[in-house]
Amino acid sequence: MKYYRIPLLTFLVGLIICINGVKLYAQSTGHAPVRVAVAGIAHGHSTWIFGKKATSDIYVVGIYETDQELVEVYSKRFNLDKNLFYNDLEKMLDQVKPEGVMAFNPSSEHLSIVKACAPRGIHVMVEKPLATTVKDARQMETLAKKYNIHLLTNYETSWYPTTEKTYQLVNDSNFLGNIKKVIFHTGHEGARNIEANKFFFRWLTDPVKNGGGALTDFGCYGANVMTYLAKGESPVSVMASTRQFKPEIYPRVDDEATIIVNYPSSQCIIQASWNWPFNRKDMEVYGQTGYIIAENDTLMMLRNKQTKLAQTRKVTLNDVAVYDNPFSYFAGVIRRKINVPQFGTYSLENNIMVVRILEAARQSAKTGKIVYIKNK
Repeated sequence: MKYYRIPLLTFLVGLIICINGVKLYAQSTGHAPVRVAVAGIAHGHSTWIFGKKATSDIYVVGIYETDQELVEVYSKRFNLDKNLFYNDLEKMLDQVKPEGVMAFNPSSEHLSIVKACAPRGIHVMVEKPLATTVKDARQMETLAKKYNIHLLTNYETSWYPTTEKTYQLVNDSNFLGNIKKVIFHTGHEGARNIEANKFFFRWLTDPVKNGGGALTDFGCYGANVMTYLAKGESPVSVMASTRQFKPEIYPRVDDEATIIVNYPSSQCIIQASWNWPFNRKDMEVYGQTGYIIAENDTLMMLRNKQTKLAQTRKVTLNDVAVYDNPFSYFAGVIRRKINVPQFGTYSLENNIMVVRILEAARQSAKTGKIVYIKNK
């Protein structure tokens, strides 16, 4: 038997080719984690990607953030390598070459992320809402379609089993009949009284960066789920009333909002608040023959003319096909395992409608008049 001595350089090159080949094979079979970068971490929900909602479906290859104090806080809190951080977005994208970007920056800056990512063919998921103005939302839509990227928006309620189960029951004409009224309660004690850090609070209470106060922060949830339930049907009109119960805390934005969205044959009422004693995200759906009350992410109360008495049901991930975190969903879309349904809660079509509803609500609250929605 003969033994051959392979030069070290030749061996290392071969090993690298082998490793890259394995990576390429893994990617082609959809088993490799998706390379994602994070654009901004000033949103309080950015902790999900470094903490409890983290998933093996993705791995973070870069973090863009210009606030050095915030970088210091997060690097220590989550034990993050300082080499992950960049203060230049385009430099980060070109160096780490992510497949997707998760944007946790102020909502008014989402457009800038799409402008940088779309021409590079990088998919984007932003934290809710999609944008603060219809003009920005339309520009983002144009870029996403031109460069053929996915542009998704994440909402906590998109992970709720009760959200998907409600959608299924709404589409079961034997249970509910046609929707007549939907009521959303979304809110909490207020940004100052919860986990919101000073970096988050600073822009969340800025009328430009956030596009408003509670109206935007929590009104978007109801607009998003209602658009899903209505299968993208355009509202006829929007009317809104806002209050400022705590001007000493929120001097520039509303902290209470009620939005009435009228459709051709139904009505939606969205109650958004930073003044409630407890956090809540629930909805009531009333149809011709029954009602659905989703009390939280897993608990529902159902009643129709067949059941007669109200029935409480617990719905889990075993009962409905829904992802329990946005990162696995994003990875699945990028890997083409998931086809985003038209007007689904993450979809671009849905979230453009959300921005249209919120912009009309702000206009109505400012003028005291009903704002009519053009069907386009």
